[in-house]
Amino acid sequence: MSGVFQPVENVTLLPGERIDDLQCKGYGIIQHPDKFCFGIDAVLLAAYGKVKAKEKMLDLGTGTGILPILMAAKTPGKHFTGVEIQPESVDMARRSVKMNGLEDRIDILEGDIAHLEQVVEAGAFHVVVSNPPYMPAAHGFVCDNPQKALARQEIACTLADVIAQGARALVEKGRFYMVHRPERLGEIIVGFHENGIEVKGMRLVYPYVHKEPRLVLIEGLKGGRPGMKAERPLVVYENDGTYTEEVLGLYGQVQQEAVPLKREENRKRREKEG
Repeated sequence: MSGVFQPVENVTLLPGERIDDLQCKGYGIIQHPDKFCFGIDAVLLAAYGKVKAKEKMLDLGTGTGILPILMAAKTPGKHFTGVEIQPESVDMARRSVKMNGLEDRIDILEGDIAHLEQVVEAGAFHVVVSNPPYMPAAHGFVCDNPQKALARQEIACTLADVIAQGARALVEKGRFYMVHRPERLGEIIVGFHENGIEVKGMRLVYPYVHKEPRLVLIEGLKGGRPGMKAERPLVVYENDGTYTEEVLGLYGQVQQEAVPLKREENRKRREKEG
């Protein structure tokens, strides 16, 4: 991604909000540091998913609109729709869309994924993407920040809801791209199969080459035949804590510009990225 952020027009920011440069076609995004901000998983999913010319994409749980904005910048897709349940995030996403002059290509809808039929029609999209909550609602620690809790835990919707509603929204032979945790891969594969989607591609994401994978990128095809391609692993960090050349490429940087991070700075960044 490259380009210097240049807002199309002046945008009113609410207290605590900031504009982050996406380093992509001059686009920016409005975020609030005390609420849920996008992490590297969204960047990886935006690079993994493909939206072809004349295709329409739906993002389930769009947050502040990071995936529609990035994928509108990176793909020739015709139109992008994001669905989000939190009104504050919907408002930020809509203002970011307007700020970037993308109103003709991106719509942000307020709605509940578990009841998606109330906001989008069945079979209306060629591509569905989702970076859903990773942890079940009953999972140990519950974040005391309600916005972050909804983004991280299955409070408003479950993994089964995301898969079933995503399948419903897809046209036949439509593609479903998701990023999730490897420990839930079995649930995802079974859920896809039960909803008429076959897993066609999978890529494990490792924080370091000597560590266990932390994320998995998955591509499913509605009405597809069995047969999956296991793609080569993606490693995020070099041993010194800098991004690998491939990840830097996704962020629009070059390896030579990377400066080794201090241990504490690196730790805080990894915590933020989940």
